[in-house]
Amino acid sequence: MSAIPFGIIGAVLGHIILGYDLSLLSSFGIVALSGIVVNDSLIMIDLINRERREGIPLAQVIRDSAVRRFRPIMLTTLTTCLGLAPMILEKSLQAKFLVPMAVSLAFGVAFATMITLVLVPSLYRIVEDIKFFIAWLFAKPQEQTMDSAA
Repeated sequence: MSAIPFGIIGAVLGHIILGYDLSLLSSFGIVALSGIVVNDSLIMIDLINRERREGIPLAQVIRDSAVRRFRPIMLTTLTTCLGLAPMILEKSLQAKFLVPMAVSLAFGVAFATMITLVLVPSLYRIVEDIKFFIAWLFAKPQEQTMDSAA
């Protein structure tokens, strides 16, 4: 879910770059974009969780997941962007009202993919460090008995 705001930023940047105003159909594109971005993140998190259950160290799991899921995530991005390119470049009057939706979707996915490949593994590591710190903070100290002190 952390990648969704970055997808929205990408969609807004796409509208600015191409000179389109945000519209209701742009928001439909952002909703579709959210689904794709969450799917990309879930692909990576699922692999991290599976390898963690196998007992592989966290640093190695995060490194491996980014490398192993790079291709599927990039293929999703490329097929989405290249599939929407004809609609974005269309100049006919009938297609004009759909162009903002395609711009939101294509630019948002492209921007969020770069963030997903870096941010999601980093946030996973940060969350795990926070969990470890909280567990350490609230761990009960070993109670010493009078017998062990003597």
